[in-house]
Amino acid sequence: MTPLDNAPLNTTQYRPLQPPLDVEKYPVAPPDLALQQVYVYVRHGERTPVGVRLADAPASIPQYWQMCTNARRYQAPVVGASQEQLLSTRKLIEREDGTSLDGECLLGELTDVGRRSTYNYGTALRELYVDKLKFLPNYLLTEDQTYFRSTNMPRTIESLQQIIHGLYPTDRCHPTVTPPLLVRNGRDENMIGNTYACKRLEILLVGFAQAAASAYNHTLEPLDKKLSKYLGGNPIRVDGKPRASGILDTIRASIAHNVKVPQEFEEKPVMDLIERAVVNEWFSGCETEEVRRLGMGRLLDDISRKMQNKVEQKDKDPLKILVHSTHDTALAGLCSTLDVFDDKWPAFTASITFELFKRTQIDVPQTMLQTILSPFKTKPAEEHYIRVRYQNKNMHLPLCADEGKHLQGSPEFCTLKAFRDRIKELAPVDWEAEFPVS
Repeated sequence: MTPLDNAPLNTTQYRPLQPPLDVEKYPVAPPDLALQQVYVYVRHGERTPVGVRLADAPASIPQYWQMCTNARRYQAPVVGASQEQLLSTRKLIEREDGTSLDGECLLGELTDVGRRSTYNYGTALRELYVDKLKFLPNYLLTEDQTYFRSTNMPRTIESLQQIIHGLYPTDRCHPTVTPPLLVRNGRDENMIGNTYACKRLEILLVGFAQAAASAYNHTLEPLDKKLSKYLGGNPIRVDGKPRASGILDTIRASIAHNVKVPQEFEEKPVMDLIERAVVNEWFSGCETEEVRRLGMGRLLDDISRKMQNKVEQKDKDPLKILVHSTHDTALAGLCSTLDVFDDKWPAFTASITFELFKRTQIDVPQTMLQTILSPFKTKPAEEHYIRVRYQNKNMHLPLCADEGKHLQGSPEFCTLKAFRDRIKELAPVDWEAEFPVS
């Protein structure tokens, strides 16, 4: 399940690829295709590890990260005696011993590096869809052309705030326009495989994780001599203590922030083995129809229905760009469900986009005989296509590989009909009836 575009060069040093949104090399669509809507799903920016691991010698990866100096001072709306007021305050992280230092981060918190990279992602969106393609307005007069939604987690919300600031900073919005940042209750969230709302999905994913441990633990055994000294003498295993996924998380977060890690964890063959095992633990279930349906079915159905509404309503639907701030599991889940996953853990600020295009057939002049036989000229039929891009690469979706299911000569442009037909197979007709909340 790999995309068709160029693969990265092999090196001996493990460095997860984290390319920025490439505006210069963006492949402009054929001239007869007009862009109608863009759906963006982007992973949050760089963050601290979600747990403390490898902190003891000889690994000595810091337990406390001093990388959160930005956005520590802010004004919070508070209710006063007569009206809403603003309270100037600052945020500090207190350690267990009661001490605190300016700039210290929580576990799993968006760092200054992450704030900068997500802001840069927003500016790249602006450079692409405003400056280059002239698809979005330079100055936002109304809120109905944009849609911004995040999962209800600080690092994704803060990432989306940075992206909005890059795409439409305050001076590029009318004074009366404040684009809303939407979040959903946990039971309604569809940008992740929602195990809180679907007990069956949780059971399936636990089963696949256990199967991955059985299948891949032996592949990690050759690493024990190299790595166990950093793990308190324990072997590295999918279901070990710490889990291989936790080790991968700490190493990738450290590398993204130029935090020194033991040289063994910078060896590409070592980390490739760990990453392969962890990717299978988390995402092998996405190769089954049931997990695809339960995990990503609602999200893809959401995309499909909104695209169809745009097709039917045309200009009556002014919505042009929908930006979603989410997690690595969402990107991998989407790619797996569409059979284009590269089996690599998604990088910070990695993104997948769905672009909707309209094509109007060329109006061929009628002959005299055709005019006599058919005096009433019919309006050329509209065709609609979608293009999926992941990490600056066009994805050739297997679901529309057959002739007639994509734009002739351009397999990356999938017919909307072929896309929607596949999504109908994945979308639960009645989510609550089929998968009651646990």
